[in-house]
Amino acid sequence: MRSVWVEGEQKWYFSVQDVVEILTDSVDVKQYIKRLLSRDSSLKANWGTICTLVEMEAADGKRRKIQSADAKGMLRIIQSIPSPKAEPLKLWLAQVGSDRLDEINDPELAMQRTRELYKAKGYPDDWIERRMRSIAIREELTDEWHKHGVKERVEYAILTAEISKAAFGLTPSEHKRVKGLKNQNLRDHMTDLELIFSMLGEASTSEIVKTQNPTGLFENKKAAIRGGKVAGDARKALELETGTKVVSSSNFLSEAPKSKRIAKTKK
Repeated sequence: MRSVWVEGEQKWYFSVQDVVEILTDSVDVKQYIKRLLSRDSSLKANWGTICTLVEMEAADGKRRKIQSADAKGMLRIIQSIPSPKAEPLKLWLAQVGSDRLDEINDPELAMQRTRELYKAKGYPDDWIERRMRSIAIREELTDEWHKHGVKERVEYAILTAEISKAAFGLTPSEHKRVKGLKNQNLRDHMTDLELIFSMLGEASTSEIVKTQNPTGLFENKKAAIRGGKVAGDARKALELETGTKVVSSSNFLSEAPKSKRIAKTKK
């Protein structure tokens, strides 16, 4: 199945034809998709939104723009495919929807499931608890930003980058490159100290926003820099004492985190 990571959108796109062919064993995928759309008027009406042209390798080995969909769009397409191979995915979607409704009624369930997911991946318990705390601090900060006139997701990313630059001397994208990450979540690959200083920067920013009431992106950007600087000053003080950089190239890509030794890079 052909797929490509679109950096600008930070998401994967998948070949619609490949997915349909895998799930249906159709010998004429294009005709199958036409019949699929004729049966599902709602899917047909939204086809232009669900699908987009993304450059991938074609059958002849050349790169061409082909019909693609992101994960959300692909799952919508799969819902309309009457195939035994698609049934497990449909059941999974139903389970995910049920779990999400349960989590809305009891938010603690979401936290518990997240803990279980990290544990299944091999993360140690103490790291998991720090990660869970970082999630809570992040949610508190985004709530404060929303209350103070920061609405768009892209604005959250801008402010987060300012905190990161002040705290670590790197933007999140630069930090990911240090760790050799691509589409992975940066915080899922942070060391204990990186998580701690990330939390300090965001918690400090949250407190500054609460007490100084900045409004809009420009004023919140200044607050983000000040909050990140609190963490940055603490990081520099620790590095001076230990002679060891906090930012590490260590990641959890190749082996279970519980058996991973965190490499320390000398200044």
